Amino acid sequence: MENNIVLRQLRYIFDLSDDQMIDLFAQAEVEVTRSQVSNWLKKEDHSDYVAITDSEFATFFNGFINHKRGKREGPQPPPEKRLNNNIIFRKIKIALNYKDTDIMAAYKLVGMRISKHEISAIFRNPKQNQYRPCEDQFFRNFLYGLQLKYRPETTKKRK
Repeated sequence: MENNIVLRQLRYIFDLSDDQMIDLFAQAEVEVTRSQVSNWLKKEDHSDYVAITDSEFATFFNGFINHKRGKREGPQPPPEKRLNNNIIFRKIKIALNYKDTDIMAAYKLVGMRISKHEISAIFRNPKQNQYRPCEDQFFRNFLYGLQLKYRPETTKKRK
């Protein structure tokens, strides 16, 4: 999935203001402006739209993890240069301190039954035989499950 779409969804799910978004980057020791955040959150067809790079998005997640779990001692880990759905999924899992059962519960909210083995395959090393790439639709359903959990009052269940 495109980084900007995921960023918009996470902002909505966790009801993050511009100031909170700026603070998340600051927690990863990176300064961003309100204009940058605003342009990242715009739809693709808007004239001021700017695509957030993988490195910038990884920095957002580092700050999100620091915010949710607390900053670990020592130097801030460097942001990844390349992201994919598997890495983004893992970062969300870490930030929310989710276990397999929490992930399964999110999928259950959208009417999907998944096994621990399916979840495990997504978080494996890509060099392992059991590794499975996280497809867009699978990841989109997880985000929708988070939305149902954290913003149930604004979400209508799919039929």
